[in-house]
Amino acid sequence: MFNSLKKRNAMKKLLILAAAVFALGTSTVSADNDRPISVSELPEKAQQFIRQHFPNEKVSFAKMERELFDTTYEVIFTSSSKVEFLKNGDWKEVDCKYSTVPAAIIPQQIAQYVSQYYPDTSVVQIDRDKRDYEVKLTNGLELTFDLKFNLIDIDD
Repeated sequence: MFNSLKKRNAMKKLLILAAAVFALGTSTVSADNDRPISVSELPEKAQQFIRQHFPNEKVSFAKMERELFDTTYEVIFTSSSKVEFLKNGDWKEVDCKYSTVPAAIIPQQIAQYVSQYYPDTSVVQIDRDKRDYEVKLTNGLELTFDLKFNLIDIDD
């Protein structure tokens, strides 16, 4: 009985050590996950998006971010506007700090809602994911829409 207890304690210590090594290893892997890239290294879909919606912008910096199971891209323009892309080149976020998001990027239903209820504002940021769209307006309001474009939240 004493031997089995000793073996159990040894196994617990071994598991804790293995978990610690794994945690340290994954944090080391994710610590160096950003890599500067040229625009030509972006997925073609992302390159087309930039040419179409930001034709007069100059790219200040582009980078690839590798997470454990995912890759994303970020492009920052000299105007301080920023676009984030998913691995396949679809846009995830467009942030135009000192200007407005190009109208063609904003889904029509969201654009109509904003023009109807907030006619004196513009969209300066839009973010989409698997659950919703988040839109930031020039008046500071943040609107959240579900994937069917129903308003589900307002933050100020």
